[in-house]
Amino acid sequence: MKVGMGMPAETLEHAETALIEAVRRREAPAFAHWVASNDRWVHGVVYGVLGDRDQVDDVAQQVWLTAWQRIETLSDPRRWRTWLYAVARNAALDAGRRVTRRRRTDAAPLLDDMLDDRVPPADAILLDEERRGSVLRAVEGLPALYREPFVLRHLEGWSYRQIAEVMDMPVDSVETRLVRAMRMLRQALSPSDLVEQEAPG
Repeated sequence: MKVGMGMPAETLEHAETALIEAVRRREAPAFAHWVASNDRWVHGVVYGVLGDRDQVDDVAQQVWLTAWQRIETLSDPRRWRTWLYAVARNAALDAGRRVTRRRRTDAAPLLDDMLDDRVPPADAILLDEERRGSVLRAVEGLPALYREPFVLRHLEGWSYRQIAEVMDMPVDSVETRLVRAMRMLRQALSPSDLVEQEAPG
């Protein structure tokens, strides 16, 4: 079952619903496809809640285990994204409340996406290791209130409407939090971390 972003919205929704129905019937190939298609944003949700790169992979695995075990509790397959977001958020909150054995994960691909052409050129950030570390620490230092929508928007590319739906808040509130998150991030970074790219002269 192919589910792709190139489909018309109505066709995509129908295909996604059919996929979730297959998962509810415990069809392993459907579940594997669901994981493959959405594992990246599940990682993003976990990272946005925890603000801790070292636990992301372990918690994301727990999210998918829980999703498989509790898929019957999803009453409306059309709202699977909101349901899965809640599962991921709860798992991340649980992980943040307990001491676990930490395993380091590579967050560089997430950072590279955050700093791609969606970031204004004047705010382009040099992607060397030292500055990457500074930016990641700044993102992790954001209060969860702002870090969650920031990660969904700038790492995962979600629309304001999608964020508002899963976080159960007005679109205007999402926009406000994103503006404040970016402001705090810029304040946390030194001028050498945020540089305007200039042609060599």
